[in-house]
Amino acid sequence: MVLSRRDLVQTATGASLAALLAPGPARARAADRAPTAAPGPFDGATVRRLAQAMARHPYQAPDERLPAAVGSLDFDQYRGIRFRKDVALWRGQGLNFQVEFLPRGFLYRPRIDIFEVQDGQAARLGYDPDQFSYEDPKLRVPDALGYSGFRIHTPINRPDYYDEICVFQGASYFRAVAKGQLYGLSARGFANGTGDSRGEEFALFRAFWLERPQPGMSAIVVHALLDSPAVTGAFRFTIRPGEETIFDVESVLYPRHAIDGPGVAPLTGMFYFDANDRQHVDDARPAAHDSEGLSMWTGKGDQIWRPLANPVDLQFSAFSDVTPKGYGLMQRKRAFSDFQDLALDYQKRPSLWIEPIGDWGEGAVDLVELPTPNEVNDNIVAFWRPKAPLAAGGEYAYTYRMHWCWDNPWTSTLARVAETRIGATVDHKGRFVILDFAGDALRALGADARLHADLGASVGEIRNVVVEPNPPIQGWRITFEFYPGAARVAELHGRLMGEQAALSETWAYRWTP
Repeated sequence: MVLSRRDLVQTATGASLAALLAPGPARARAADRAPTAAPGPFDGATVRRLAQAMARHPYQAPDERLPAAVGSLDFDQYRGIRFRKDVALWRGQGLNFQVEFLPRGFLYRPRIDIFEVQDGQAARLGYDPDQFSYEDPKLRVPDALGYSGFRIHTPINRPDYYDEICVFQGASYFRAVAKGQLYGLSARGFANGTGDSRGEEFALFRAFWLERPQPGMSAIVVHALLDSPAVTGAFRFTIRPGEETIFDVESVLYPRHAIDGPGVAPLTGMFYFDANDRQHVDDARPAAHDSEGLSMWTGKGDQIWRPLANPVDLQFSAFSDVTPKGYGLMQRKRAFSDFQDLALDYQKRPSLWIEPIGDWGEGAVDLVELPTPNEVNDNIVAFWRPKAPLAAGGEYAYTYRMHWCWDNPWTSTLARVAETRIGATVDHKGRFVILDFAGDALRALGADARLHADLGASVGEIRNVVVEPNPPIQGWRITFEFYPGAARVAELHGRLMGEQAALSETWAYRWTP
């Protein structure tokens, strides 16, 4: 059986909070031990107080031990353990949401504490091996293994069926879909050291609290406790599924030590190839990716489109900004013909747009592009990096809205980059670039409109620029030749200009051989 990338999301060290206090010679005396999540009174500040208290104690690596029968599950064995729908949380209670839980094993070894919150009280959800069905009966063990995560279901596509609309599992990763979509890119709670040669640290959601929704409610609230050697954190997700699925996120971070490269609201996706970058790919399809570009709306009002690439070597890009309006990994191609893939339906994958709430100050939207030989690996990461490091003992609050959507949730008067196509020049010494632009700003223009291209390159030479109408898409096209010379990397940019002002967003591209 072929492994699905959707089932291979990276996991990190972590375990139940109770395991933090396991006895052993390296444990401190009881008064010095980190606090744990426990049943009892719960309010909006409970997780925040717990995260703040944990940050005052050294990180303690979790115990990930499992019984021998399930200690080394392969992909097929793990997939053969399925939660029974008939015992889902809140099933048959007339609520708009149901929750199914995920087993431990395979890549998901840490035990995650999960609580139900009702009337101001948190109750730990009990584990029972008979909540699951087993293709291989030998994998049913009587031990109280606990869960590795959970899935939330609600009737989003039709009123008589509870569709899965989001999943929290593995490190601090989670995914969601809007109506009619399939899972694609992921988000996570926090990133630390992404793209750093010293290695990346993956924080873990160690515990969740699920607020029982009232009858008729179309939103559900999930609280999460983040933990890692560097940081703890408290998260509150208000999830509203629909034509666009919205996550309102309130997060507070408590660093145990200074963090030089923090990643706030990180997004993780896959880009294998497209018309702009397929030099090292031999594939019958025209494209394969979860996301085709990074879109940014800056604090100054600029709109930037950066097509993604599958580089030969790791590429790191930083787009400095102050109080960003938003950014996201976007899937603009929405026709089957764009991918020609009956099995994977990339045209149905979500775009994910981050809308900061409040003033995020100075920083940068960072983009990390990793080489991948196939479409199994998530090789794209984007996040907000504050200009100043996070100081040990500090408290840092970030509130934002996540739009799991089909397109940018905001309208624009500017035309957009509809396509980036790159190939060899006739003399095979340069690159021939085609940029197609489309949108309302161009539809009313006649073929005799006076448009020109604003193009630039950090190194090399741009030649033979042509700007002309593109009637099939009711847009315009810029073509040019780029000669890099001896350069190994070049930053290119371009936009479509009218007589007095820009008519399009800015195309920004990093060229590498």
